[in-house]
Amino acid sequence: MTFVIGEKCLGERYATCVSVCPVDCMHPGEYKGEPFLIIDPEECIDCGVCQPECPIDAILESEDDDPVWAEINAELTEEFKNNEPVEPRPANDPPRRSDNVLR
Repeated sequence: MTFVIGEKCLGERYATCVSVCPVDCMHPGEYKGEPFLIIDPEECIDCGVCQPECPIDAILESEDDDPVWAEINAELTEEFKNNEPVEPRPANDPPRRSDNVLR
């Protein structure tokens, strides 16, 4: 099993998790016209260091937690893989979507 970035990241993309990833398995891009970030399921080593870094709890512990978003992460991997890294948003920057809450 691998970690998955879920719907809460869509339109938010804090990317604060990227800098702690020991294998660089997170990649930015646009999905449905919104900024998004995915975890490459082939590269993720399931270490979990990314999860506590996300200020809106968008990182799910397992593919089983949301199979639909797990599939989206896998499908977008090839497209996002070669994108340039993005500058992280400050973790205290208020969410853009009203259904997201900072922790």
